[in-house]
Amino acid sequence: MLTLANGQLSIELLDPTDPADQARFGIRYCTGGYIFQVSDPHHGPLLSGPTYPHDFNWFDGQGIPDAFNLSPLRSHEDGDTALVVGTGLCDLAAKSVLDPIRWTVTEEPGAFHFLATQQHRDWRLEIDRIVTLAGRTIRSWTRVTNYGSEPIPLRWFPHPFYPQPESDELIKLNIDVTFSGDAYEIGDDGYIRRRGWPWDEGKFQPLRHEATERLVVQQRHPALGIVTASTSYVPGFFPIWGNQHTFSWEPFFEATVHPRDTAEWSIDYDF
Repeated sequence: MLTLANGQLSIELLDPTDPADQARFGIRYCTGGYIFQVSDPHHGPLLSGPTYPHDFNWFDGQGIPDAFNLSPLRSHEDGDTALVVGTGLCDLAAKSVLDPIRWTVTEEPGAFHFLATQQHRDWRLEIDRIVTLAGRTIRSWTRVTNYGSEPIPLRWFPHPFYPQPESDELIKLNIDVTFSGDAYEIGDDGYIRRRGWPWDEGKFQPLRHEATERLVVQQRHPALGIVTASTSYVPGFFPIWGNQHTFSWEPFFEATVHPRDTAEWSIDYDF
């Protein structure tokens, strides 16, 4: 486990070079820059997960994982074998990692830097990730550079898991959204609220939007009141999800990185 800390927050990140953390990785989440927990010296752990605090599994995860797994790189000849950016060469049917990505991890002042290259057939890329802590702000920054001869389609999303708040109010957004379903509603104050609480299963809801600006989220938190987050990008596909233990939102960054081109983006979490 890797640790970043100051007088206000401490961050635990999974270490992709440490065999002790390998059991926590699967084919779903990016293994470099995986934020496992954020803690406050007065309030303790601030993040949750679908099964937290009872147990852990690699698919559900906990903390603030993020993922490229919905755009695997494979040819028609590959069958179930595919390169998952940030994870490695995987057998998607068996849900196993055949050849994990090999990261170089460097500690910098207030940050950890994760750097790796991946190659499969005509795809070749470099992935660069930095997680920084400044005051009560955590930034997760990513850059993908295409050194191969084929375009790289990216569908990346963060999956922050917050503990369910005491009230039904969950999040308030700076963009207009609409949706139809029986698990969530938008209150008169603009907050998306849960319905039918308590829940005993996961509740998934895509949000429709026509955003042209970066996303800002105000998130209700049982210990801190309100925490916020903001993206450097305009979200594409944008679902929310929650169960009895946690609530999460997933604003997708979507891009095609052409040969000799680069995509770069970040998300800030303010506790």
